[in-house]
Amino acid sequence: MAVEYKRLGKHGVLVSNICLGTMNFGWYTSEEDSFRIMDRALELGINFFDTADVYGGKVYHGYTEEIIGKWLSQSSGRRNDIILATKVYNPANKKDDLEEPNRSGRNLSALKIARHCEGSLKRLKTDVIDLYQMHHIDRECPWDEIWHAFDNLQKQGKVIYAGSSNFAGWDIATANQEAGKRGLMSLVSEQSIYNLNNRYVELEVIPACRHYGMGLIPYSPVDGGMLAGALEKQKSGRRTGEWITNRLASTKNKIEKYENLCKKIGHDPALVALAWLYHNPAVTAPIIGPRTMDHLESAVKATEINLDEHILKELDEIFPGHGGEAPKAYAW
Repeated sequence: MAVEYKRLGKHGVLVSNICLGTMNFGWYTSEEDSFRIMDRALELGINFFDTADVYGGKVYHGYTEEIIGKWLSQSSGRRNDIILATKVYNPANKKDDLEEPNRSGRNLSALKIARHCEGSLKRLKTDVIDLYQMHHIDRECPWDEIWHAFDNLQKQGKVIYAGSSNFAGWDIATANQEAGKRGLMSLVSEQSIYNLNNRYVELEVIPACRHYGMGLIPYSPVDGGMLAGALEKQKSGRRTGEWITNRLASTKNKIEKYENLCKKIGHDPALVALAWLYHNPAVTAPIIGPRTMDHLESAVKATEINLDEHILKELDEIFPGHGGEAPKAYAW
């Protein structure tokens, strides 16, 4: 296995080149199995764990954080073994949360950030969040208020780094410029959807991350299963889900070419999709969201796959994206 450690963009902290996503914990994956997956992740050298206060929504929001908190409390040394990331923006509907259910909506108000941070700390059974990420942009809330809230949390020792998720390139630029005006540490990372079948971030998000020295943490690296052998599973009668079935109706030819290429080079489609991300120097750590131990073990193997220039070119021909970076992607 080839788990390695990289700086988060230009910043000093070292994170594993695989990020353990926990969205399935408490939803598709039982608490007991979630514990085993986290144990094994540590054994494999994965030290970067990502969650959100809204995860666990099929049971109740915050349930996933609670599972991680219980796991952390089993051993006094575990907390220092991981870089722990969570998020704020969405409502947290658990009845014993520090705010009343459903009233805060989706925003980045100073009140929400402060209260949700306290809720996450309580559920995670920790004193500090290593990477506190804005789960979405809130363009109606002034940056004065947002950065004031994060500055307070950092001065209180409750948050170390601030990150973003689902930001546009100009949101990243604005956030960093506003932080700089106040003498604050700016965003250290952006978490965006990025895979062979969804390359929008190449237009402006990746250039913005590169300019500001931010780490890129791609989520949905196999496009919700589309890049994980979906067509082959459909042909063999295995369950793929209605969402994938509907998408395959319009993208069958493209996915068929992709799966044929994967067969030719002798690698599982899901691992090729992950390996493709590893070949991009802008990427710090793709987020894998294993439902089972097999998913975790398999995903780590992608770090060992080398895609030569010919294969990378073939992948670009199947999934051409939007022509690279703006403005050359659509202008001169």
